Amino acid sequence: MRRRSLLIAVPAGLVTLAGCGDDDGADSAEGNASASPSTPEASAAPSPKIVEGPLPAITAGTKFGEKPTVAKGSGEPSKDLAVKTVIAGGGKVVAENDYLQAHYLGQIWNTGKVFANSYDAKTAALVPLAKGQIYEGWRYGLTGKKVGSRVQLAVPPTWGYGKEGNEQAGVKGTDTLVFVLDIQDTFNTKSSAKGSEVAQDNIDLPKAGANTDGKAPSLEIPKTDPPKKLVANYVIEGDGDEVGADNTVLVQYKGVQWDTGKEFDSTYANKQLVSFSLQQVVKGWSQGLTGKKVGSRVLIVIPPDLGYGDNPPQGSGIAKGATLVFTVDILAKM
Repeated sequence: MRRRSLLIAVPAGLVTLAGCGDDDGADSAEGNASASPSTPEASAAPSPKIVEGPLPAITAGTKFGEKPTVAKGSGEPSKDLAVKTVIAGGGKVVAENDYLQAHYLGQIWNTGKVFANSYDAKTAALVPLAKGQIYEGWRYGLTGKKVGSRVQLAVPPTWGYGKEGNEQAGVKGTDTLVFVLDIQDTFNTKSSAKGSEVAQDNIDLPKAGANTDGKAPSLEIPKTDPPKKLVANYVIEGDGDEVGADNTVLVQYKGVQWDTGKEFDSTYANKQLVSFSLQQVVKGWSQGLTGKKVGSRVLIVIPPDLGYGDNPPQGSGIAKGATLVFTVDILAKM
């Protein structure tokens, strides 16, 4: 079970695909659809047999990263999971339970109707390839593929939305789904910031380790009073896009209390990455990460009024009025 981060300020649901709307937006099935976690039927299904076809032809947008146009399926689709590497990448190998960053298009075999895509929104999906978190067809079909690859799938209902389908997306329980995915990156618990180390010269602020081996960085707290204002400084400055206030980010982090130096939460200790919208977290995080670059490690010092104040989460071990100190590796955003 995925452990809920102490940082979440409001309830958060299971991670699903986003960024799938078209320009017309709210009234279209494509604009509303998202890749929901697998249905109970799909989650309980046995492992699929993986075959190479049949698969509809990609007739336009044939380059990696281009929005593809896919022909309507011809004849009856396979009852097995059809998987084809259309373009072979040479990057990292995708593993089960990784967080996958990919552009995708999904359409219905029989009609060719596109029900979801990320290309129009120009925002790649960021999803965990974990059981119950995404289509089982993706979990089985994308594991073992390499970053930089374009992969085409034909996913029978058993490993898609199951017998219930997805009414909002216009998918029936008998529909085979066709996907084209451009795999941009993959992340796991060994992922870390990568960039240029930034000098930490202020002796009145904590000093964070700048290791990039995926292990928890050291965090030294000075024997001084904590700052009364938010601090958000680069430890390692990456070269990715800047994070916006409404983005969802994928992070590694470690949090301690200023007064005691005691760790109260850590993705390294929990052995799982965390993904969340900056609209869902304590103000110190949303303000501290906005404007920072993907690939960076950020030292954040959060005063009580931007953290939990006198109402820390029950059982968290965080004291009332605590100043919180974090190292945050921004691995990706969407």
